[in-house]
Amino acid sequence: MDGVININKPQGITSFDVIRKIKKITGLKRIGHTGTLDPLASGVLPICIGKATKAVEYIMNDFKIYKAELKLGVITDTYDQEGKVLETHNVDVTENEIVSCIKSFIGVNSQIPPKFSAIKINGKRAYDLARKGIDVDIEAREVNIYEINILDIQVPYVSFTVNCSKGTYIRSLCYDIGLRLNCGATMWNLERIQSGNFSIENSVNLEELNVDNIKNYLVPIDQVLNIYEAYTVDKNFERLLINGVCVGDKRLLKNLSEDKVYRVYNEEKIFLGLGKMIKNGFKLEKIFI
Repeated sequence: MDGVININKPQGITSFDVIRKIKKITGLKRIGHTGTLDPLASGVLPICIGKATKAVEYIMNDFKIYKAELKLGVITDTYDQEGKVLETHNVDVTENEIVSCIKSFIGVNSQIPPKFSAIKINGKRAYDLARKGIDVDIEAREVNIYEINILDIQVPYVSFTVNCSKGTYIRSLCYDIGLRLNCGATMWNLERIQSGNFSIENSVNLEELNVDNIKNYLVPIDQVLNIYEAYTVDKNFERLLINGVCVGDKRLLKNLSEDKVYRVYNEEKIFLGLGKMIKNGFKLEKIFI
Protein backbone atom coordinates (compact mmCIF):
# COMPACT_ATOMS: atom_id res chain seq x y z
CA MET A 1 0.00 0.00 0.00
CA ASP A 2 1.68 3.18 -1.25
CA GLY A 3 0.25 6.67 -1.50
CA VAL A 4 -0.99 9.68 0.46
CA ILE A 5 -4.18 10.14 2.46
CA ASN A 6 -5.50 13.64 3.08
CA ILE A 7 -6.66 13.49 6.70
CA ASN A 8 -8.85 16.11 8.33
CA LYS A 9 -7.28 16.04 11.79
CA PRO A 10 -9.70 16.84 14.63
CA GLN A 11 -8.83 19.06 17.57
CA GLY A 12 -7.51 17.48 20.73
CA ILE A 13 -5.08 14.93 19.28
CA THR A 14 -1.51 15.14 18.03
CA SER A 15 -0.25 14.45 14.52
CA PHE A 16 1.48 11.36 15.92
CA ASP A 17 -1.87 10.12 17.26
CA VAL A 18 -3.11 10.21 13.65
CA ILE A 19 -0.12 8.16 12.50
CA ARG A 20 -0.66 5.62 15.28
CA LYS A 21 -4.28 5.09 14.24
CA ILE A 22 -3.38 4.65 10.56
CA LYS A 23 -0.62 2.21 11.48
CA LYS A 24 -3.21 0.22 13.41
CA ILE A 25 -5.63 0.24 10.46
CA THR A 26 -3.04 -0.69 7.82
CA GLY A 27 -0.67 -2.85 9.85
CA LEU A 28 2.19 -0.95 8.21
CA LYS A 29 5.14 0.79 9.85
CA ARG A 30 6.32 3.07 7.02
CA ILE A 31 3.95 5.98 7.67
CA GLY A 32 4.76 9.66 8.14
CA HIS A 33 3.05 13.05 8.19
CA THR A 34 3.99 16.11 6.17
CA GLY A 35 3.98 18.86 8.78
CA THR A 36 2.90 18.82 12.41
CA LEU A 37 -0.43 20.25 13.49
CA ASP A 38 -0.72 21.20 17.18
CA PRO A 39 -3.40 19.40 19.25
CA LEU A 40 -5.41 22.65 19.35
CA ALA A 41 -5.36 22.89 15.56
CA SER A 42 -7.52 20.95 13.13
CA GLY A 43 -7.55 20.45 9.38
CA VAL A 44 -5.48 19.16 6.51
CA LEU A 45 -2.76 16.65 7.45
CA PRO A 46 -1.44 14.64 4.46
CA ILE A 47 -0.22 11.22 5.62
CA CYS A 48 2.32 9.33 3.51
CA ILE A 49 2.13 5.53 3.42
CA GLY A 50 4.74 3.04 2.24
CA LYS A 51 7.00 4.29 -0.54
CA ALA A 52 5.23 7.65 -0.41
CA THR A 53 7.24 8.44 2.75
CA LYS A 54 10.09 9.23 0.34
CA ALA A 55 7.97 12.15 -0.91
CA VAL A 56 7.48 13.80 2.50
CA GLU A 57 10.10 16.51 1.94
CA TYR A 58 8.57 17.49 -1.43
CA ILE A 59 5.06 17.77 0.00
CA MET A 60 6.28 19.67 3.08
CA ASN A 61 7.97 22.28 0.89
CA ASP A 62 4.63 23.40 -0.55
CA PHE A 63 2.55 26.37 0.62
CA LYS A 64 0.02 26.19 3.47
CA ILE A 65 -3.28 28.03 3.99
CA TYR A 66 -4.73 28.49 7.47
CA LYS A 67 -7.94 29.88 8.86
CA ALA A 68 -7.04 31.50 12.17
CA GLU A 69 -8.67 33.38 15.00
CA LEU A 70 -6.72 35.52 17.46
CA LYS A 71 -7.70 37.24 20.66
CA LEU A 72 -6.32 40.70 21.32
CA GLY A 73 -5.30 41.83 24.80
CA VAL A 74 -3.99 38.46 26.01
CA ILE A 75 -0.49 36.93 25.97
CA THR A 76 0.13 33.32 27.00
CA ASP A 77 3.36 31.36 27.33
CA THR A 78 2.38 29.00 24.49
CA TYR A 79 0.99 31.78 22.26
CA ASP A 80 -2.36 29.94 22.19
CA GLN A 81 -5.35 29.63 24.50
CA GLU A 82 -4.07 26.43 26.13
CA GLY A 83 -1.13 28.24 27.74
CA LYS A 84 -0.64 30.10 31.00
CA VAL A 85 -1.78 33.74 30.81
CA LEU A 86 1.24 36.00 31.23
CA GLU A 87 -0.26 39.41 30.48
CA THR A 88 -3.62 41.06 29.83
CA HIS A 89 -4.09 44.51 28.31
CA ASN A 90 -6.86 46.87 27.32
CA VAL A 91 -7.59 46.82 23.61
CA ASP A 92 -7.78 50.35 22.30
CA VAL A 93 -7.33 49.98 18.54
CA THR A 94 -9.59 50.67 15.58
CA GLU A 95 -10.61 48.18 12.92
CA ASN A 96 -8.52 50.08 10.37
CA GLU A 97 -5.46 49.82 12.63
CA ILE A 98 -6.04 46.08 13.05
CA VAL A 99 -6.41 45.51 9.30
CA SER A 100 -3.39 47.66 8.47
CA CYS A 101 -1.24 45.89 11.05
CA ILE A 102 -2.16 42.38 9.94
CA LYS A 103 -1.71 43.22 6.26
CA SER A 104 1.76 44.64 7.05
CA PHE A 105 2.99 41.08 7.61
CA ILE A 106 2.50 40.15 3.95
CA GLY A 107 5.91 39.41 2.46
CA VAL A 108 9.14 38.03 3.88
CA ASN A 109 9.34 38.15 7.68
CA SER A 110 11.87 37.20 10.35
CA GLN A 111 9.92 35.01 12.77
CA ILE A 112 10.88 33.38 16.06
CA PRO A 113 9.05 30.05 16.62
CA PRO A 114 7.27 29.61 19.98
CA LYS A 115 9.22 28.06 22.86
CA PHE A 116 6.43 25.52 23.08
CA SER A 117 7.09 24.04 19.64
CA ALA A 118 8.59 20.93 18.06
CA ILE A 119 11.79 22.78 17.09
CA LYS A 120 14.87 20.81 18.15
CA ILE A 121 17.44 22.49 20.39
CA ASN A 122 20.61 20.41 20.81
CA GLY A 123 18.65 17.29 19.95
CA LYS A 124 15.72 18.01 22.29
CA ARG A 125 12.26 19.36 21.49
CA ALA A 126 11.77 22.98 22.53
CA TYR A 127 8.44 22.14 24.21
CA ASP A 128 10.11 19.51 26.42
CA LEU A 129 12.66 22.07 27.59
CA ALA A 130 9.98 24.72 28.09
CA ARG A 131 7.87 22.37 30.23
CA LYS A 132 10.89 21.80 32.46
CA GLY A 133 11.31 25.53 32.89
CA ILE A 134 14.54 25.62 30.89
CA ASP A 135 14.88 28.94 29.08
CA VAL A 136 16.28 28.56 25.57
CA ASP A 137 17.01 30.95 22.74
CA ILE A 138 15.36 29.97 19.48
CA GLU A 139 16.85 31.54 16.37
CA ALA A 140 14.64 33.58 14.09
CA ARG A 141 13.86 32.09 10.70
CA GLU A 142 12.76 33.62 7.42
CA VAL A 143 9.16 32.90 6.45
CA ASN A 144 7.03 34.20 3.62
CA ILE A 145 3.44 35.35 4.02
CA TYR A 146 1.97 35.32 0.51
CA GLU A 147 -1.54 36.55 1.30
CA ILE A 148 -3.76 37.47 4.26
CA ASN A 149 -7.51 38.02 4.09
CA ILE A 150 -9.44 39.42 7.06
CA LEU A 151 -12.68 37.50 7.56
CA ASP A 152 -14.21 39.15 10.62
CA ILE A 153 -13.39 41.60 13.39
CA GLN A 154 -15.34 41.44 16.62
CA VAL A 155 -12.89 42.97 19.11
CA PRO A 156 -11.11 41.36 20.90
CA TYR A 157 -11.46 38.56 18.33
CA VAL A 158 -10.13 38.71 14.76
CA SER A 159 -10.42 35.93 12.19
CA PHE A 160 -8.44 35.73 8.96
CA THR A 161 -6.92 33.36 6.42
CA VAL A 162 -3.20 33.29 5.71
CA ASN A 163 -1.33 31.70 2.78
CA CYS A 164 2.27 31.11 3.82
CA SER A 165 5.47 29.19 3.28
CA LYS A 166 6.43 26.04 5.14
CA GLY A 167 7.76 26.55 8.63
CA THR A 168 5.48 29.52 9.38
CA TYR A 169 4.06 29.46 12.90
CA ILE A 170 0.63 31.07 13.03
CA ARG A 171 0.96 31.27 16.82
CA SER A 172 4.05 33.43 16.38
CA LEU A 173 2.29 35.51 13.73
CA CYS A 174 -0.57 36.23 16.16
CA TYR A 175 1.93 37.07 18.92
CA ASP A 176 3.81 39.45 16.60
CA ILE A 177 0.55 41.13 15.54
CA GLY A 178 -0.20 41.76 19.23
CA LEU A 179 3.24 43.26 19.76
CA ARG A 180 2.85 45.59 16.81
CA LEU A 181 -0.57 46.73 18.07
CA ASN A 182 0.84 47.27 21.58
CA CYS A 183 -1.90 45.24 23.24
CA GLY A 184 -0.75 41.65 22.91
CA ALA A 185 -2.51 38.82 21.09
CA THR A 186 -2.89 35.05 21.35
CA MET A 187 -3.96 32.52 18.74
CA TRP A 188 -7.41 31.29 19.75
CA ASN A 189 -8.33 28.81 17.01
CA LEU A 190 -6.57 27.35 13.99
CA GLU A 191 -7.60 25.22 11.03
CA ARG A 192 -5.31 24.28 8.15
CA ILE A 193 -7.53 24.40 5.09
CA GLN A 194 -4.91 23.63 2.45
CA SER A 195 -1.43 22.14 2.12
CA GLY A 196 -0.21 22.29 -1.46
CA ASN A 197 -2.56 20.15 -3.56
CA PHE A 198 -4.47 18.94 -0.51
CA SER A 199 -7.52 20.94 0.58
CA ILE A 200 -10.05 20.58 3.36
CA GLU A 201 -12.76 19.92 0.73
CA ASN A 202 -11.15 16.66 -0.42
CA SER A 203 -10.01 15.47 3.01
CA VAL A 204 -11.41 12.54 5.00
CA ASN A 205 -12.29 12.63 8.68
CA LEU A 206 -9.99 10.38 10.69
CA GLU A 207 -12.87 8.61 12.44
CA GLU A 208 -14.32 7.56 9.07
CA LEU A 209 -11.27 5.49 8.09
CA ASN A 210 -11.26 1.73 8.52
CA VAL A 211 -9.66 -1.40 7.07
CA ASP A 212 -12.31 -1.74 4.38
CA ASN A 213 -12.28 1.79 2.96
CA ILE A 214 -8.77 3.18 3.51
CA LYS A 215 -7.57 2.30 0.00
CA ASN A 216 -10.41 4.38 -1.46
CA TYR A 217 -8.79 7.52 -0.04
CA LEU A 218 -5.23 6.72 -1.13
CA VAL A 219 -3.82 9.22 -3.65
CA PRO A 220 -1.10 7.74 -5.95
CA ILE A 221 2.40 9.08 -5.37
CA ASP A 222 2.87 10.52 -8.86
CA GLN A 223 -0.49 12.32 -8.66
CA VAL A 224 0.63 13.99 -5.44
CA LEU A 225 3.78 15.17 -7.22
CA ASN A 226 2.02 16.51 -10.31
CA ILE A 227 3.53 19.98 -9.86
CA TYR A 228 6.60 18.46 -11.53
CA GLU A 229 6.63 17.97 -15.30
CA ALA A 230 6.28 14.39 -16.55
CA TYR A 231 9.09 12.90 -18.65
CA THR A 232 9.14 9.48 -20.33
CA VAL A 233 12.37 7.53 -20.82
CA ASP A 234 12.84 4.58 -23.15
CA LYS A 235 13.93 1.14 -22.01
CA ASN A 236 17.56 1.84 -22.90
CA PHE A 237 17.81 4.29 -20.01
CA GLU A 238 15.20 2.89 -17.61
CA ARG A 239 17.36 0.22 -16.00
CA LEU A 240 20.33 2.56 -15.64
CA LEU A 241 18.24 5.20 -13.91
CA ILE A 242 16.51 2.87 -11.44
CA ASN A 243 19.93 1.49 -10.54
CA GLY A 244 21.09 4.96 -9.54
CA VAL A 245 23.27 5.65 -12.58
CA CYS A 246 23.79 9.24 -13.70
CA VAL A 247 23.11 9.13 -17.45
CA GLY A 248 24.94 11.58 -19.68
CA ASP A 249 23.63 10.36 -23.04
CA LYS A 250 22.58 13.32 -25.21
CA ARG A 251 19.54 11.40 -26.46
CA LEU A 252 18.16 11.54 -22.93
CA LEU A 253 19.33 15.03 -22.08
CA LYS A 254 18.29 16.94 -25.18
CA ASN A 255 14.78 17.83 -23.94
CA LEU A 256 15.64 18.41 -20.28
CA SER A 257 16.26 21.68 -18.47
CA GLU A 258 18.81 22.27 -15.74
CA ASP A 259 17.72 22.81 -12.12
CA LYS A 260 14.29 21.33 -12.80
CA VAL A 261 12.75 18.27 -11.17
CA TYR A 262 10.85 15.79 -13.37
CA ARG A 263 8.40 12.96 -12.75
CA VAL A 264 10.00 10.13 -14.68
CA TYR A 265 7.98 7.33 -16.33
CA ASN A 266 8.92 4.36 -18.47
CA GLU A 267 7.27 3.55 -21.81
CA GLU A 268 4.57 1.53 -20.00
CA LYS A 269 3.59 4.69 -18.06
CA ILE A 270 4.94 3.27 -14.80
CA PHE A 271 6.19 5.96 -12.43
CA LEU A 272 9.90 5.46 -11.73
CA GLY A 273 10.77 8.44 -9.57
CA LEU A 274 11.85 12.07 -9.46
CA GLY A 275 14.85 13.03 -11.55
CA LYS A 276 17.03 16.05 -12.04
CA MET A 277 19.90 17.25 -14.20
CA ILE A 278 23.19 17.31 -12.32
CA LYS A 279 26.71 18.14 -13.41
CA ASN A 280 27.41 15.00 -15.40
CA GLY A 281 23.93 14.14 -16.62
CA PHE A 282 20.47 13.11 -15.46
CA LYS A 283 19.78 11.04 -12.35
CA LEU A 284 16.83 9.90 -10.28
CA GLU A 285 17.12 11.63 -6.91
CA LYS A 286 14.16 9.68 -5.51
CA ILE A 287 13.25 6.21 -6.79
CA PHE A 288 9.68 5.03 -6.19
CA ILE A 289 9.46 1.88 -8.30
